[in-house]
Amino acid sequence: MKNIILFIVLFIYGIAYSQQIVTGKITDDNDINLGSVTVINLSTDKKVYSNSSGEFSIEASKNDELRFVRPGYERISKRVFADGVDSQLFITMIKIPEEIEEVEVKKLSGYLAKDSRSVAKVDKGEIVQQAVGLPQPVGKMREKPAEVKQVLLPILLGQLNVQGAFDLISGKARRQKRQYRYDDLQDNILWVRKRVDDDYFTNAGIPAERISEFIEFSFVIKPQARTYVKARNLSGVLLRLEETMPAFLERLKKD
Repeated sequence: MKNIILFIVLFIYGIAYSQQIVTGKITDDNDINLGSVTVINLSTDKKVYSNSSGEFSIEASKNDELRFVRPGYERISKRVFADGVDSQLFITMIKIPEEIEEVEVKKLSGYLAKDSRSVAKVDKGEIVQQAVGLPQPVGKMREKPAEVKQVLLPILLGQLNVQGAFDLISGKARRQKRQYRYDDLQDNILWVRKRVDDDYFTNAGIPAERISEFIEFSFVIKPQARTYVKARNLSGVLLRLEETMPAFLERLKKD
């Protein structure tokens, strides 16, 4: 019994001894202090924020991985070494450049700054089409669901839209709208999947079979991500995905 108690005491002491307070400072690539940076210890899920001077402190142990996240900047990860080495960290975050619409479909490496620059090109095909006046298709070619006002208003004028009334009463219009929302969501997810390597997600801890689920999760949490998809702004989409990753990873741990 004494040996067991001694073992437990030593075990607890070892855990406490391995903990250290890691401090540091965060700046951008112009050496400007960055406040409100989220600092996450991926091993313990502890989270702190840098102050207005870019300074932070967080509890960590040997080999814990710290992740630094701030909207508009590329995510940074740093591993903590033993015995207080590297307990003082200096982190430089790279700002994601703004860009215009992309031209071609490209697979990405997962480094936002690099990938953003690679897709920031003028759509020459669109310029030519505008110059010669070619009409552009608007939306998808599909049947428009019946609307209540489009059916009721003609009735007040003594006219009856038989097909529209049938679609509303039978529930066809409601089913069409639901199907169209689902189709649009899948198209948006596919647009992202075609342009981003699976490694980009799996390296962040998202299983390959749940990548589409994560993208859909991001669309719900950050609806603006779908606006960026419609604008064909890939770096904008990636930025919103980066913001939702911590919440989704936490969700995975609870599954």
